[in-house]
Amino acid sequence: MVIETENNQSNWTIEIRFLSSRVITGHFQLKVSRQASLEEINSAYRRFSRMFHPDKHSTDPNKQKWAEQIFNKVKEAYEVLSDSHKRAIYDTLGKRGLEVEGWEVIFRTRTPREIREEYERLKREREERRLQQSANPRGSITLSINATDLFMKYYDEYDIIEESPIIPSIEVSGMTIQQSIDAPVTLRNTMTLSGNISTQNGIGTGSINMSNRHLSSEKGWTEVEFGIGNGPLLGCKIFRTLSRLMFLNCGTVLQFTPRGVSPSFVSTLALQLDAHSVGYLTCRAGAQGSSMTSIYVRDSEKYHTNTAIQIGNPHSFISFNMMRKLPQHDMKLRLAVKFGTFGAIAEYGAEKKVSQNSSVSAAVMLGVPSGVMLKLKWTCSTQTIVVPIHLCEEVMPSPVFYATVVPLVSWLVLKKLILDPIARERQERDRQRSMEANYERLQEMQRQARATVELMRETYSRIRSEEEKKKGLVILKALYGKLPAEQTGDGVSPESPNAYSEVIDVTIPIQCLVKDTRLELLEASKSELPGFYDPCVGDDKHLTIQYMFHNMLHCCTVSDKEAIVLPRNNHRVKNRS
Repeated sequence: MVIETENNQSNWTIEIRFLSSRVITGHFQLKVSRQASLEEINSAYRRFSRMFHPDKHSTDPNKQKWAEQIFNKVKEAYEVLSDSHKRAIYDTLGKRGLEVEGWEVIFRTRTPREIREEYERLKREREERRLQQSANPRGSITLSINATDLFMKYYDEYDIIEESPIIPSIEVSGMTIQQSIDAPVTLRNTMTLSGNISTQNGIGTGSINMSNRHLSSEKGWTEVEFGIGNGPLLGCKIFRTLSRLMFLNCGTVLQFTPRGVSPSFVSTLALQLDAHSVGYLTCRAGAQGSSMTSIYVRDSEKYHTNTAIQIGNPHSFISFNMMRKLPQHDMKLRLAVKFGTFGAIAEYGAEKKVSQNSSVSAAVMLGVPSGVMLKLKWTCSTQTIVVPIHLCEEVMPSPVFYATVVPLVSWLVLKKLILDPIARERQERDRQRSMEANYERLQEMQRQARATVELMRETYSRIRSEEEKKKGLVILKALYGKLPAEQTGDGVSPESPNAYSEVIDVTIPIQCLVKDTRLELLEASKSELPGFYDPCVGDDKHLTIQYMFHNMLHCCTVSDKEAIVLPRNNHRVKNRS
């Protein structure tokens, strides 16, 4: 037996799944809230028991055998929920806490807090073992392109221009390649090897660094770094958690050059202000300049903002960065402004997630005196490619227009002609593979769902007869599955199941869930209801119900995981004659 939870805002769906060696043979729900009392659990248990008790189906040996299996599993789930110790484990860890294998260390007499602490400890150990087996490679490539000749040609006043070249000059002005690899040595020590190569206007540099991070305790770590390239480098970093809401990060570097030793120091103090806000105070000192920076970061479900103020040498500035998150479209919109002693910069752009581990982004930067720049970025897992394109040395309308429109049009064309067909082909291929791999399991689920419906017929007749007598909630037709797009509104008329593709008739199971002229389904997949199964794995599903209430026709359609309460006045079908 496996018991799972789906923790929504106010409801907790309790599923009872029966597992054989190969297939899931049934799905049931005790429709109770997370705060359900023992009386409510007993009431739900009695209701399911009356429906599936073996004695209710003694006339048919096949039905009685199947009913006995269902009843035993319902009883086992009830025993878990009615036992205070088992329920504490279930409320804390779900099905994992009830699995014997791998959880011998969790005694059933422990409190929920102790169980949670033990689980977190085991989780950390698993993460450490997984880290020990991974190299975690990270890398980035930055390719700087100078395309100012497209919008602003440069002419020497002493040159005689006879004819302008047809093809404008576009050159690669710089390139930077960075790569690093982690090598876990022990559970507390991790070696990191990193290197970078950079060239700018024909002048190149490179360096190789090696560091070792030692986890001294749960509150901090220390890191020692050594590098060669522009002279030997020796550094040290310390991280320390000062309290539950505050940490300190300090680092110092000694750079040995032909002109002598060049020291630098960086220290950051961070304080969590509330659940979504963090403040940072950073101090820098060294031969390259000294500064103090104050940063306020707020990260919520829809927005990410960053405000910074820096005072120092050689530059002081004020910056504001805001990002709008659009998770339903897998997109982020960004707007940033920065003013300082170097001038001013304004930036706007967008980032789009194209797959599970990759994303693309484009941003337009307008600066004085830097001009107009288009920044393209592609990220795939831990590898990043950045292409900043310098379009113009002054802020002019034409480069701003093209920098905004060209990436947008290019993305739409690429998405329409290449990405969308590939995605549809991959989705259809995965769907076919899933159907082939799960064909036997789906057939078994369908057979078990039909057997369950047969057990519910007597209850269905009784509940429907009671509702008809008092002109209550009578289910005329209920269909579940992949409905056509044009028939997923409230005006759907599900009179012919053959008109639908990949749907099942669930009129009997829905009527059996009616209690006292009321039907209430929680926010969970309808495929887990008794008598249901998933007829189209991986596709969007809907449930459409046509019912009578007070001798008036009603109809509604809801998505798979949407909660539903019947009857409702807005479901009534008006007279269209």
